[in-house]
Amino acid sequence: MADKTVVLVFGTRPEAIKMCPLVKELQARRRFNTIVAVTGQHRQMLDQVLKVFDVVPDYDLSIMKDGQTLFDITTATLMGLRSVFEKTHADVVLVHGDTTTSFAASLAAFYLNIPIGHVEAGLRTYNIFSPYPEEFNRQAVDIVSKYYFAPTANARDNLLKEGKDPKKIHVTGNTVIDSLKYTYAAEYTHPELKWAKDSKLILITAHRRENLDHLTDMFRAIKRVVDEQGNVKAIYPVHLNPRVQNAAAEVFGNDDRIHLIAPLDVFDFHNFIARSHLILTDSGGIQEEASGFGIPVLVMRDTTERPEGVKAGTLRLVGTEEEMIYSSFTQLLSDPDEYSAMSHIANPYGDGHACERIADVLENE
Repeated sequence: MADKTVVLVFGTRPEAIKMCPLVKELQARRRFNTIVAVTGQHRQMLDQVLKVFDVVPDYDLSIMKDGQTLFDITTATLMGLRSVFEKTHADVVLVHGDTTTSFAASLAAFYLNIPIGHVEAGLRTYNIFSPYPEEFNRQAVDIVSKYYFAPTANARDNLLKEGKDPKKIHVTGNTVIDSLKYTYAAEYTHPELKWAKDSKLILITAHRRENLDHLTDMFRAIKRVVDEQGNVKAIYPVHLNPRVQNAAAEVFGNDDRIHLIAPLDVFDFHNFIARSHLILTDSGGIQEEASGFGIPVLVMRDTTERPEGVKAGTLRLVGTEEEMIYSSFTQLLSDPDEYSAMSHIANPYGDGHACERIADVLENE
């Protein structure tokens, strides 16, 4: 008989990738009444992940609308979740990471005096505007949390430096590594991978709000390298943001060695990562996912809340300026020793058992 109602709240594609394996783990344990509430902060991309993991939400706020702002997301989530938490009589609310959904869900739970568990707690850049608004969101969630599920020792140390109670901090590993068990397929094929099979495949992602004014410089650097290197092809699943779409089409649109494709679902995307030679990204989760497959990553940002990968050597910060990206990208393609050093690194983000550890903490409470 279930004796603890756990409500998991998420609303974006990256959150869903990391929370769905935790949903499955909690559903498999009889002690928990597991409730899934999604906000739909992302819609199409969220639904793709839910389908892959066969997770059916119990509540769907479906808040996404054209031109939505942070004000829209925050207020709609806050008001929508109030009734969800009251109806379900939640004993604990689990949120993930640093999205506006997570911030507003935590605020709603706090207002109702419901304990909050923060999955992927303790990540920091300590620059409140980088990434924006994510750095604020993650710090705010950690102010009100009862359970801190830190993915790494570094994240734990950040929490300790901030005065968080050591008894409430649990180093679990990152749940994204757990998700790879559901998505990777050894026999996977795809037409785009067949197109690139005789070349070094470069996978590109870029979409961060704070990088929108830098996209053209970032893309020009990538195009220069791809055009200069005869054995390279690039695939870019372009984010749905119109500004990203327009910049990508402007710089890459006529290049026959760079394919612009629609966003991939998580199953396809993880299998693309596994078969890439190198990744250029400004995303957060991809830094961890690629590390899980031993794929080097050039991070097109000035800061990262995932310094474990930089310290280990699998990630390299290259900023957003054209020349820095160009030189770093060229070096990694031209120097076999440099590439080998980045691709033979032990994954610093976990062993694939993070969800079990989180469930154990909640079960033994």
